[in-house]
Amino acid sequence: MFAFVMSFFVYLLLSWSGSISIQEVTIALLVAVAVVSVASGSSRPGFWSLRGLDPRRWWLFLRYVCGPFAVGLTLANWDVAKRVITGEINPGIVKFNPRLKTDMGRMMLANSITLTPGTLTVDIDDDGVFYVHAINLTSLAPTEQDICGTFGQWTRRITG
Repeated sequence: MFAFVMSFFVYLLLSWSGSISIQEVTIALLVAVAVVSVASGSSRPGFWSLRGLDPRRWWLFLRYVCGPFAVGLTLANWDVAKRVITGEINPGIVKFNPRLKTDMGRMMLANSITLTPGTLTVDIDDDGVFYVHAINLTSLAPTEQDICGTFGQWTRRITG
């Protein structure tokens, strides 16, 4: 239901030009039905829920994006630029379990890791174990903190 309502209103918002006609509402309904039919066949049960409408989660998410994620992104850009110039790299793939309970949390952390220069989420297995390629490994057994900083802690706070 959430996907239907959101698809309907997003279409109307994007097509709004001062007034809304009956044709636009009809097309919005058809688009929403198409989106829901595709989304329901491609996602796991429980992936779409009303938990995402909680304003506290949105506030936490905005704090995360504008704070720790922005800082981590900036520091990673400088680090990768330095490593490109100096050639000091020690690449490898790391396995760790961030103990995330929801698919949305796993997706959020995987995207945060992949968007940060120097790291790439290669795989997430069915148990929630992440496989991450990093440009510079500093130890033989790096921890979650070494790979993704506070991203995992923030993701657990946001997604529950």
